[in-house]
Amino acid sequence: MLGSLLALLVSLLLVGLTASTGARFRPDGWYRELSKPSWTPPDIAFPIAWGILYLLMAIAAWRIYMADDSAWRSASLAAYALQLMVNAAWSWLFFGRKQIVAALVDIMGLLALITATIALFSQVDTLAAWLMVPYGLWVALALALNATIYQLNKAER
Repeated sequence: MLGSLLALLVSLLLVGLTASTGARFRPDGWYRELSKPSWTPPDIAFPIAWGILYLLMAIAAWRIYMADDSAWRSASLAAYALQLMVNAAWSWLFFGRKQIVAALVDIMGLLALITATIALFSQVDTLAAWLMVPYGLWVALALALNATIYQLNKAER
C-alpha cells in the first residue's frame, strides 16, 4: 500500500514538473497580438484542461508502473517519460522562445509519442491507455491551433 501511494506521488510529481514549464512560459503580450482562429479556446480553458489531463496522465502512468514487470511495461514507461520531456519543451519553444515553427515540430512529435504511448499502454493496462486518450485529443487540437497560428502569422515572421 505504501509503495503504491509513493509511486502515485512520484507520478504526480513528474507531471507537475512537466506542467511547471507551462506555468513558467505563459501567454504574454506577444501571444495576445498574434492572429488566432475564431475557434481558439478561451484562455481559462487551458489551465483547467491541462490540470485534468495531467491528473489523468499521472494516474495512467501509475497504473502502468504498478503492473507486473514486462518488456511492454518498460517500453511504456520509456515512451511516457519521453513524451513528458517533449511536452515540457513546447511551452518553452512557443511562449518562451516565440518559435512557432519549432513548437509546431515539437507538438507533431509529441502527438506521435502520445499515440505510441497509448498503444504501448494498451498492451499493459487498458484503462491506463484510455486515460491517455483525452490528452491525445487535446494535443491534436493544440497542434491544429499551433499550425493555424503559424499560417495566420507567417507573413509577419
